[in-house]
Amino acid sequence: YFSKKSIKSHYKGKHGETGMLVDKVKIIPLEVVVRNILAGSTAKKLGIEEGLVLKKPLVEFYFKNDELQDPFMSDDQILMMNILNESEIAEVKVAALKVNEVLQALFAKTGIKLVDFKIEFGKNNHAEILLADEITPDCCRLWDEKSNEKMDKDRFRRDLGSIRESYEEVLKRLQKVV
Repeated sequence: YFSKKSIKSHYKGKHGETGMLVDKVKIIPLEVVVRNILAGSTAKKLGIEEGLVLKKPLVEFYFKNDELQDPFMSDDQILMMNILNESEIAEVKVAALKVNEVLQALFAKTGIKLVDFKIEFGKNNHAEILLADEITPDCCRLWDEKSNEKMDKDRFRRDLGSIRESYEEVLKRLQKVV
């Protein structure tokens, strides 16, 4: 789906029933989060009521390190740690915003709001930066367009009901438009 939208990823094709072929990449140790609507801990941290639609998407970086609990990283911290250079940071931001644009349009067709999501990137043997992560409801915050009902793992976090039912509903809606 993303290749048809000119988004470069490590995905090359299917392999059997459950496998996939991918370009080997070295994962960049950053989680890239794109936010369209403030929600969850970010809204709480900033003292802003959940549900504020942002004027433009917010791109954030988090250092992939479980021991440190994946701390937020500024562009300058990324440069300081030699994770990416300035042009690579810009490239990742552009790619993340393109993924956001594509996902928002896709989910809009299904009556679902894309609140935010997390993705990862990697570099292949040619040092190209590629989307190199799954994109599932588990890494997205999704709300029903009409009711604002949570359709993601916030259902589990907030004891709002079955996560499986929500994920199946997301799948059912996506299958109608893809």
